[in-house]
Amino acid sequence: MQIFDELKTRGVEDILFISMDGVSGLQEGAKSIFKNVVVQRCIVHLIRNSIKYIPTKSYREYTAQLKKVYGAPSLRAAEAEFEKFKQAWVEYPGAIDVWTRNWKHIEQLFNYGSTVKKVMYTTNAIESVNSSFRKVTKRGSFPNENALFKLLYLRVTELYKKWKNRLISNWAMVRNQIAMNPEMQAG
Repeated sequence: MQIFDELKTRGVEDILFISMDGVSGLQEGAKSIFKNVVVQRCIVHLIRNSIKYIPTKSYREYTAQLKKVYGAPSLRAAEAEFEKFKQAWVEYPGAIDVWTRNWKHIEQLFNYGSTVKKVMYTTNAIESVNSSFRKVTKRGSFPNENALFKLLYLRVTELYKKWKNRLISNWAMVRNQIAMNPEMQAG
C-alpha cells in the first residue's frame, strides 16, 4: 500500500490498469489507494509458475495449448479452450491449479480488444529494464548513493537510445480500443 500511496502523493490521480506478478499484498495495496484499478496477472509469470509442474519434453505442447486459452478471440472461446486444457493436462494438477486460481485475471482480459490485450497481459517490458539495472549494478559497491543514481541514469539513457524507435504494434488501434471502452476512461 505504501508504494501506491507514494504514487498518489506524487500526483498520480488514477491508475486504470496494472499488470503485475503475484507478489503478496501488491494487488490489495493498489486497490486500497486506487479503488477502480483493474489488476492483471502477468500471463508470462503464470506460464512460468505453471510450467514447473510439466515435464520438459511437454513444454512446447503445453504452452501452445495455453496460448489458445489466453489468446482466444472471446471469453466464451477462452472458457471452452480452458476446459480442453484442463482435460488434456489433468495428470498435472499443480499446473492446472495455477490457472484455475488466477482465472479471474485471464477472463477480465476479454473486456478489452485484442490489440489492448497484447499490450496489457505481460510485465516483460519493465522486467527487461529491471534486468538491465541488475546487470550494471552487480559489478560492485558504490562510494555513495549519487554514484548509483548516475549509473542507473546512464543505463536508462542507453536503453532509451536502443528502444526509442521501437513502436508498440498497432498502437493507434490500442488507443482507439481504449477510447471506446468506458471502463478505461479516466474519471
